[in-house]
Amino acid sequence: AAEPAAPARPANNALYDDPATLAAVESDEFPAFDRTIEVPYSYTFPKSGVNEPAYHPVVWYRREFTVERHPGKRYLLNFEAVDYACEVWINGRHVGGHTGGHTPFVFDVTRYLRTDGGNAGNNGAGAEHGLPQANELVVKVIDFNRPDQPLGKQSWKDANFACWYTRTIGIWQSVWLEETGATYLDDLIMTPSVAESKLTVDASINDLAAAELHYEVSFRGSPITHGSVSFTGGRAHFDIPIRDWDANSGIRLWSPESPDLYDIDFIVTEQGRPVDEVSSYFGMRDIASDGRLIFLNDQKYYLKLLLNQGYYKDAGLTGTAEEVRGDIEKMKAMGFNGNRIHQKIESHRALYLCDALGFIAWAEFPSAYEFGPRLIANIERELPAYLAKHVNHPAVFAYVLMNESWGVFDVARDRRQQTFVDSLYWQAKAYDPSRLVVGNDGYEQVMTDICTLHDYNADADELLKTFQGREDEVKAGAPSPMSGRRAFCKGYERRQVPVMITEYGGVAYEGGGDGGTRGDSWGYGRRTDDPKQVVARIRALTEAVMAIDYCVGFCYTQTTDVEQEVNGLLDHDHEYKFDPDEIRSILLSAHTYGYVQV
Repeated sequence: AAEPAAPARPANNALYDDPATLAAVESDEFPAFDRTIEVPYSYTFPKSGVNEPAYHPVVWYRREFTVERHPGKRYLLNFEAVDYACEVWINGRHVGGHTGGHTPFVFDVTRYLRTDGGNAGNNGAGAEHGLPQANELVVKVIDFNRPDQPLGKQSWKDANFACWYTRTIGIWQSVWLEETGATYLDDLIMTPSVAESKLTVDASINDLAAAELHYEVSFRGSPITHGSVSFTGGRAHFDIPIRDWDANSGIRLWSPESPDLYDIDFIVTEQGRPVDEVSSYFGMRDIASDGRLIFLNDQKYYLKLLLNQGYYKDAGLTGTAEEVRGDIEKMKAMGFNGNRIHQKIESHRALYLCDALGFIAWAEFPSAYEFGPRLIANIERELPAYLAKHVNHPAVFAYVLMNESWGVFDVARDRRQQTFVDSLYWQAKAYDPSRLVVGNDGYEQVMTDICTLHDYNADADELLKTFQGREDEVKAGAPSPMSGRRAFCKGYERRQVPVMITEYGGVAYEGGGDGGTRGDSWGYGRRTDDPKQVVARIRALTEAVMAIDYCVGFCYTQTTDVEQEVNGLLDHDHEYKFDPDEIRSILLSAHTYGYVQV
């Protein structure tokens, strides 16, 4: 007999696109896969290897993989984001489905995997040689790109327009297979309290086993504390006192200026035997508001944010770790202490980099655009996973649930829409009361922890005149001269919330990079080809915002140029358009970077 061939490397991710017919949408018969794609890029972008802008509502993926299975272990297939609805098969057997294009989901695929003996439909070839058997993963994705599903900044028209961009369809964040014990930790919420010097842990396992959870906290390799608790009904809720005697205050605090992170290791045991292990981290920091100021770790804190859409040239919404790190480092070099992640739910890797590098993140839910029962159901479906994804990241400072009344365009007068936004606010506060929540960013606000205002007035003097000395009028709902919208819906006027200008600037400039001069480019204000004039405008507008006596922070639009939108401080290649030291000097001209004395 011929010598058996070595196991082949996993096949490339194969892609097949269905024609846009109802029959194709409803079919679960696997197609003949005849193209390849680089996952996790949407096929609409060059880095996917497909780079086809044409809209296909149904796409299929196929990949072969091997896994060396171990007795007593379970195998979890994780998807971080697939836009929009998908069905999953392994070895021809249906595993499950998921609807929602921005949030993670997971399937326990243990019983679907082939063993060396060749079950789960395997033909057994090579099993006698003890080699891992190939498994076939098939994913079908359906994305109708409807305006009542959360789209974020994806265009729902045939072409890009204004500040809406190329569609994202299919797998656009990471996919991985995870090995766990038979009993494993499947949910974990860690909530720090600086005021009480403790970390509150809410942990759950996947079953009702009589198990214990052991934990050990350390800082850069030095032990801090350890202990154990028992699961009751599959859940353990407990506090860990945090006392670090090597720290001046007894706790090492997380802040953008000093992003200290504690390591924490968990071990799940049954009858003293380890069955699952998880390593993680946390940051000790408190976020609060007294109704007029915002505090970080009991110190008044002025927020200097950049609006960050997280788009990458030739890659769309999918950025590598190196690209995200580069963006954060550039934003910090320009003097910003955080970013408002706009209309996108970022990857855990990106959020980790915010944690590790010390960069505040506002987490914003992607908008849908057509109010009705479908919009309500679609947003409610993904909201819990959106909150769960961010809850353990210390850099996440606030949740933004709606933007500029998108999807609730009649919220100023429609009680149904007001009630819906309020319901999102209260769900977020119930799930995570440790953070600030913005119901509808920009104007026509209902329930909110911050009065957030958008104003793209290109005249700095007029911008200042709009707000300076008018705190009571603004909070009472005076219409914006730019948008004509009131700050609050009638009946929601709230004087006891801090005020921020969370969108302004957006000065258009096409210089830099190879994005090129394009006839359809878009931005705010009068155009100029002189970078010195652009910086002068940015300075004047930012100094005007920082001069508003009751304003506790701002968010400048924006980090990078994105497709036809050319108002970034970085270009399409994510390189500086302007001298970063000049931008930094603007931000340092008032409200000392970092902590300021109360």
